[in-house]
Amino acid sequence: MADFFYVSITGLQLKRVWHAPRFWLHAAASMSQAKSADGCLSADARTIDGVHHTLTVWTSRKAMLAYLSTGAHLKAMKAFKSFATGKVYGFETAKVPAWPTAHALWLDKGRQV
Repeated sequence: MADFFYVSITGLQLKRVWHAPRFWLHAAASMSQAKSADGCLSADARTIDGVHHTLTVWTSRKAMLAYLSTGAHLKAMKAFKSFATGKVYGFETAKVPAWPTAHALWLDKGRQV
């Protein structure tokens, strides 16, 4: 295992309920891509207070950026503004946060995308 990890926390909220099928198609494909991406150590998702979150852990920021800019995730990023709003937060850490800590960090430090 690495001495430091890169953690990415995202949270997206649908603009309208009828966007759900499109959102879930992109979300499922992006999660599948993340779980098999080089450098991805873990990928998890959950809905908290109506916001759809992901928590991914990477060997490095470089590995996360390689995932971010290709395949299903790239397609999802290009489409998401038509059906959702959201915030992201990424950081290097020696200790992977549990969901409650990750969510608190996202609330406090997330940037609008």
